[in-house]
Amino acid sequence: MGLFSRKNKQENLFAPIDGQLIPLDQVKDDVFSKKMMGDGFAVEPNDGTVVSPVEGTVSSVFPTKHAMMIESKEGLEIMLHLGLDTVELNGEPFDVTVKEGQSLTAGQQIASMDLDKITQSNKETTVIVIVSNMDKVKSLSDVRQKNVSAGDVVQTAEIQK
Repeated sequence: MGLFSRKNKQENLFAPIDGQLIPLDQVKDDVFSKKMMGDGFAVEPNDGTVVSPVEGTVSSVFPTKHAMMIESKEGLEIMLHLGLDTVELNGEPFDVTVKEGQSLTAGQQIASMDLDKITQSNKETTVIVIVSNMDKVKSLSDVRQKNVSAGDVVQTAEIQK
């Protein structure tokens, strides 16, 4: 390794909720499982407390509270999506505690979701973390199914130079 060579930057992505980590291709929604919006991972939650999957800044919170965008400190655009087809619930089962422009630390609580209310509405509770600007990513580490706690490192992105 030469004196002036630079290692690519890496950024960890953290579990946004307690539950069962699953690879994105196992999500029961083609938009996510076929990676049309980007790449990442999902968690089948067993608790409703949602934390930030990265250190960064909230760039937008959807009016229906089912999703938000966070720009990470390394410039990744992260979409956090709470449940499947939950846009139709008009924010009912969600309590978002952050605002656009707010700085976040990884693992900081940012929302809660009422899992029972989502299930009773015949919706999936799957929480999805997507890197939407994959052009900035050289590689993402693999995700294997396992139990995770909110704030656990579950994936690492290698950022393009």
